[in-house]
Amino acid sequence: MPVPLPQSVLFCCDHNAVRSPMAEGIMKKFYGAETYVQSVGVYNDMEIDGFAIAVCQEIGVELSRHRSRSFDEMEEWGEHLSSFDLVVALSPASQRRALELTRIYHLDVEYWPIMDPTGLGESREVKLNAYRQTRDQIIAHLTGLWGPPTHPA
Repeated sequence: MPVPLPQSVLFCCDHNAVRSPMAEGIMKKFYGAETYVQSVGVYNDMEIDGFAIAVCQEIGVELSRHRSRSFDEMEEWGEHLSSFDLVVALSPASQRRALELTRIYHLDVEYWPIMDPTGLGESREVKLNAYRQTRDQIIAHLTGLWGPPTHPA
């Protein structure tokens, strides 16, 4: 039985270049404006990954305009962790950082062990398949928790 959607969700991973922007984009596509959704990374040292853009485009999720940002930049730009109901960490490093930052806030931090596809495979097709696995893991977590998309393509 799906649980109700939270009012706001923050997805986080290491660089805000693959997993967290994929989760943000897919959640927005699946559940529309019912939930405020953002993403951040522990670091902001990479741009959005081209393979992440490609595999999300396959399901109608647009990521090419995504701009990576870190937890620190999010705070500097005036958005605070306390404004989110749920933080979903998609990597061990982001889980540690989220738990460290949320000690003073009353909000939930969940960890979803999502595969990091970067560096996997030699050929373009093998790389794309690794990114598809990551995308599909995110979809499985989203739909397992909140049910089928309310805004299907």
